[in-house]
Amino acid sequence: MEAVTEGSWESLPVALSPGVLQALRELGFARMTPVQSATIPLFMNNKDVAAEAVTGSGKTLAFVIPILEILLRREEKLKKMQVGAIIITPTRELAIQIDEVLSHFTKHFPRFSQILLIGGRNPMEDVEKFKEHGGNIIVATPGRLEDLFRRKADGLDLAGCVKSLDVLVLDEADRLLDMGFEASLNAILDFLPKQRRTGLFSATQTQEVENLVRAGLRNPVRISVKEKGMAASNTQKTPTRLENYYMICKADEKFNQLVHFLRQHKQEKHLVFFSTCACVEYYGKALESLIKQVKIMSIHGKMKHKRNKIFTEFRKLPGGILVCTDVMARGIDIPEVQWVLQYDPPSSASAFVHRCGRTARIGNVGSALVFLLPMEESYVNFLSINQKCPMQEMKPQTNVLDLLPKLKSMALADRAVFEKGMKAFVSYIQAYAKHECNLIFRIKDLDFASLAKGFALLKMPKMPELRGKCFPDFTPVTVNTDSISFKDKNREKQRQKQLEQQRKERQENGGKKKFIKNKAWSKQKAKREKKKKITAKRKREEGSDIEDEDMEELLNDTRLLKRLKKGKISEEEFEKRLTGSQSRLKVEAVAELESEG
Repeated sequence: MEAVTEGSWESLPVALSPGVLQALRELGFARMTPVQSATIPLFMNNKDVAAEAVTGSGKTLAFVIPILEILLRREEKLKKMQVGAIIITPTRELAIQIDEVLSHFTKHFPRFSQILLIGGRNPMEDVEKFKEHGGNIIVATPGRLEDLFRRKADGLDLAGCVKSLDVLVLDEADRLLDMGFEASLNAILDFLPKQRRTGLFSATQTQEVENLVRAGLRNPVRISVKEKGMAASNTQKTPTRLENYYMICKADEKFNQLVHFLRQHKQEKHLVFFSTCACVEYYGKALESLIKQVKIMSIHGKMKHKRNKIFTEFRKLPGGILVCTDVMARGIDIPEVQWVLQYDPPSSASAFVHRCGRTARIGNVGSALVFLLPMEESYVNFLSINQKCPMQEMKPQTNVLDLLPKLKSMALADRAVFEKGMKAFVSYIQAYAKHECNLIFRIKDLDFASLAKGFALLKMPKMPELRGKCFPDFTPVTVNTDSISFKDKNREKQRQKQLEQQRKERQENGGKKKFIKNKAWSKQKAKREKKKKITAKRKREEGSDIEDEDMEELLNDTRLLKRLKKGKISEEEFEKRLTGSQSRLKVEAVAELESEG
């Protein structure tokens, strides 16, 4: 381990409590990192701070220690139901991790109670737990915290409890905003007292974060900690102890290269990133079947109840493979991760940096490898310019076993694998189309046939992106895929039941398939409705003379007037079809509107 330190804890200009120093000795942190030595004195001296530091630089202790010291220095001791500090973080995995670090310190201060408020469990459990044990320090995700603020009817007045708040910390602030928590954050901030200390911590500073700094912090001190040496001039955003590699290979060779690499590094601990939840589900199962004597686990954002258990279990493992989405890309500290493998490049350049940052943390050495298609090679130069992230090429291995036929045979033997493969392919293409770097990741340049081979598909799925395209290089299997059954007998029984129902309906409809209107995949309709409501509200607030219904009638009358002028209807017909009781007034209003163009 390479030393990345800025002096001993005793050298701080403000003295730390004996209990805090004892906890630091137990955790093995003999010296401070740069972000800790820069942030702790300012935060403890009642300054708002906005800290930016490379991932893995020790930001958690930079806010946990000041929180404890500020609460210890309070004139009035916190009561059971009084909240002194809140730490908000974007994911439950990160919240669990911070809660764990905090517990190492609070065991030396039994006067403080801490509570973890995250999704994946019944909110009423959290309400009862808070009422029973209190929570002087809250570690929470935004959604669950906002929910608990609205639980007054269940006997929890959290808004009253936070009146004693001294410190608010927003960890991974840019990710909080990226994940769409802006509305929740604003709602939470409305409940909190203005007289407080606020700390905002992030690995990257975006315009959204800057806006949050202006809105939530009072005269903040900005702290930006860069890597030493080479990085100081380049503002490199990945740790200098990280070896970053890229491999260029075709879509139908990528999976074989990944399995070969993982088999060569069986004794090490890996994170393997995919772009979508469906890809994690599919390739996670595939890797479990193809790599023996290695613990392989999968985790993604759509898992509700299993996530916490999987994350905690993998952290304790000495080696293994965690197949995941970007839910594991930010702030997560998993001990002894030697390799971060990015099977799919992330949707944004900043996410690339955060993924890599799961290794080479706090002075440790680590490596990262991203797999790129030949058409994506310019991404390497883009990252070196945009993220100051130097990379070196790793050549594809030769004489690699072709495992795709085995993956195909798995799909033929179990419908669950076949369906997972189809969903993964569809989700991958949809995610690719939304890539932030769309000048490099262009969907029209994708070799769909090679990609389908790489997913070991039995046939091409029906989807808008493939409509009207021919794929002479892709040969679908000759087997009727409807005949592929589930290995799970209950699922197969259910499927047969549905097929029988469909056959009956077809017979009743004279051999025609019953038309079922598809549900909208996007939220465009909901957005349009919301926009209409906002427009109507604005009109009301501006004191508009014309009510919404009247406006509709006016528009109708305007159309009638145009038809009258074109000679399509008579004056008598025009008078008859005018809406409402105030026809004459409307005619004048319509005429006035018409004269104004």
